[in-house]
Amino acid sequence: MSRTLATATLAAVLTTALAATPATAASTPPPVLYGFAWADGAGTLRITPAKAKLVKQYGVLRHRLTPIPGAKERRIGYRGADFRRVTAECDLKETEGVVKVDKKGLGTTRCADGDLTFALRLDPVPVRVSLGATTRIHELLADQGDPTTALGTIKRVTDTTLLFTRNGKTTKLGYTALSFSRVTRKCGDRWLSNHVNAGRDGLGTKDCRTADFTKALKRLKYPVLAKVDHLPLSGNLIQVWEVFGDA
Repeated sequence: MSRTLATATLAAVLTTALAATPATAASTPPPVLYGFAWADGAGTLRITPAKAKLVKQYGVLRHRLTPIPGAKERRIGYRGADFRRVTAECDLKETEGVVKVDKKGLGTTRCADGDLTFALRLDPVPVRVSLGATTRIHELLADQGDPTTALGTIKRVTDTTLLFTRNGKTTKLGYTALSFSRVTRKCGDRWLSNHVNAGRDGLGTKDCRTADFTKALKRLKYPVLAKVDHLPLSGNLIQVWEVFGDA
């Protein structure tokens, strides 16, 4: 083969390869995540990817989310995201009987990223996140699963998250609102101080607020024993009992 022909052949191969690269990249779909989204700072959410199965219940399309063994939590910025809700209006706390989803069970009401911030303040939000050139986040209809009650230790991570450890296994739990049952005289007392409201089982009986729990936990340097009621699938903390003794 002559040098001129070899050079022309090489140029043709390179031209074909370069022309094919954009097409290949364009054909690769953006990563898609399903799961329960939690607020994780301004304009950021955290989500542990889950498997999603579309089902129809009572004539409404919903998603059944199940854990993916070994899935790692992801942090995703959502400023400027294309966010769609399942509610008829962006500022509603619940559907109020009117559900707006497409044939894939994805929310269709176009909303702003600030509306996602609002929704995350209410509860973990079941979502589908598509990470392309534009982040697209669709709210879903999905159950958080059945509650579990367990005794273990808790340790603060932030004002809305904690680590719950039981039998050597540690799980991150979050909360937006919860019931806090204290053994103390006042809701604002330090952990286990003035323990006059413990039942025979050692569990607190004094009803206190979410803010009281956040304040009490913030003062602690080390893990403490507590009984918790939570939803394992979404990681949502529902109730915490302060424990006096080794109940």
